Amino acid sequence: MPFTLASRTAGQAASDQVYLALRAGIVSAELAPGRKLSENELADRLGVSRTPVREALVRLRDERLVAIVPQLGTFVTLISEDGVADAAFVREALEWAAARLAAARARPDALADLQANLAAQHRARDAEDFETFDRLDDELHHRLAELSGHEIAWVLARRANGHLDRVRRLSLPEPGYLAQMVAEHTDLVAAVAAGDPDAAEARMRHHLRMVLGWLPALRVAHPEYFDAGD
Repeated sequence: MPFTLASRTAGQAASDQVYLALRAGIVSAELAPGRKLSENELADRLGVSRTPVREALVRLRDERLVAIVPQLGTFVTLISEDGVADAAFVREALEWAAARLAAARARPDALADLQANLAAQHRARDAEDFETFDRLDDELHHRLAELSGHEIAWVLARRANGHLDRVRRLSLPEPGYLAQMVAEHTDLVAAVAAGDPDAAEARMRHHLRMVLGWLPALRVAHPEYFDAGD
């Protein structure tokens, strides 16, 4: 388990730090689906007491990323296609509206930030730097929510997004995926820059539905990661 809390954010609660570290480990599959999690092991690895670990696991249970089974323990959940579909539904409902408002409100300095993000995405794509690309993808969507004036859309989408994030992360090494993502982000930013709310909404909807199209191939490539009941 390579993640640590070596760099803590001043003023941030230990349970928040642990939650973010564990969530990142689950999304990246460093904590693989089906793995049993030990509170003692996690506390030792992260250099905290068991209390923030327990609090973080409860939050992850609420996001359906772990299952706490009485008498058996806590396990990383398998990826649920129903969970992915639910996350996609919630995210689309929130982010298309944010994209419309961002297109109506974006200022030149904000557009420069978006273009800088896209340039960094191109570099990450060319280097096949999946971790950096994943971070830039999140930052782009977060920035669009900020530009809409309703950052809460990003906060709420993130809470529902666990299974979708896992699928997106698995998709990153797939041939053609990064190129498609960069192209769709470029079209989305172009619509925002043009001040065209209708186009921004349409491109956001299309973009968020794209991930679902990769599910069959991912299920074949990683059958051990998916819930067989879906």
